[in-house]
Amino acid sequence: MKTRAMRRRESLALLAALTAAAASPKAAAQAYPGLPHQHPLVDPDYRMTFPRDFGAHPGFRTEWWYVTGWLGDDRGFQVTFFRVRTGHPQDNPSRFAPTQLLFAHAALMLPKNRHALHGQRAARIGSPGARFSEQDADVAIGDWSLSRAHDDRYRTVIRDRGFEFDLTLAPPGAPGDPRNRPWLQDLQGFSRKGPRREQASHYYSRPQLQVSGAANGERVTGVAWFDHEWSTTYLDPASEGWDWTGINLDDGSALVAFRIRPRQPGPDTWRYCALRHPDGRVERFDTVQFEVLRRWQSPRTSTRYPVSIRLVLPGRSLRLEPLFDDQELDGRGSTGTIYWEGAVRVFDDSGGRLGRGYLELTGYQSPLKM
Repeated sequence: MKTRAMRRRESLALLAALTAAAASPKAAAQAYPGLPHQHPLVDPDYRMTFPRDFGAHPGFRTEWWYVTGWLGDDRGFQVTFFRVRTGHPQDNPSRFAPTQLLFAHAALMLPKNRHALHGQRAARIGSPGARFSEQDADVAIGDWSLSRAHDDRYRTVIRDRGFEFDLTLAPPGAPGDPRNRPWLQDLQGFSRKGPRREQASHYYSRPQLQVSGAANGERVTGVAWFDHEWSTTYLDPASEGWDWTGINLDDGSALVAFRIRPRQPGPDTWRYCALRHPDGRVERFDTVQFEVLRRWQSPRTSTRYPVSIRLVLPGRSLRLEPLFDDQELDGRGSTGTIYWEGAVRVFDDSGGRLGRGYLELTGYQSPLKM
């Protein structure tokens, strides 16, 4: 007789195989011979409309809703829901056909533990408690959820072994305030990730969200960053992963920066950096440099991550320092990846604090395939 642990391992192995198939057309063709595997490509002429684009875009291969933030000045948190379209035809009438998969990661960063508390979930659409909406932000796996209400406030509820939180995220300012609107990244939400036009995502952010609620039974407040992206061809095959940061600056502005790293030594595949000022005006930087100041090696995977980084922009620089070093996330039980994702404090060259944010470092343990 199969034990519960054995059934769980089999389920996770199946989910990992389906995810790999969804991420690679070649793998999908091998896994599902004779089935169509066409997904729409990101369109640079597409114009986002809301609330529709708060919701899911199930035709695209990959999509995520991503919340990172700080609770007070000494704790970080993270929630991510991933949607993956597999190689199965979407018109399959069976509710058991894994045409759409959901994965979720959540974390609470507590310095007293000196490591991150992580949880993860995986499910197929059609299984009990797994859902997403195409009309608005509303995605869930069981008692994990992220949704947006009509008053434009988000709510995320996570209940896991060892930690839990129930948080409301409110946009800054009153309706009509320029800081209240979604920030469409790059070219009206068309965000390039590589040299080819199809290597891109539809991408918008909502920084400076005001957080209130409870974490581990304690009332908390804080500040958060929300990202929503969907894509079919995200990374150039010659790229291994990315370094990304979203920073809520203390003056009310917000900065996003990322670089796509090549597998072989050489220039970055792609870079992007932009600043949204407190009045809503967006400033795009033509150049941004990621200078590694210090690396940390994971005692579990031996992976070395650049956890301390200086962002060099025209006329200024920002130093990112982790809340603590051990914020590695082992997602092999869901998305199949291992990466570093953690809360960081941001300083200027003289040591003055500028803000708080999150840093994501992927592809260091093994190259990503997206």
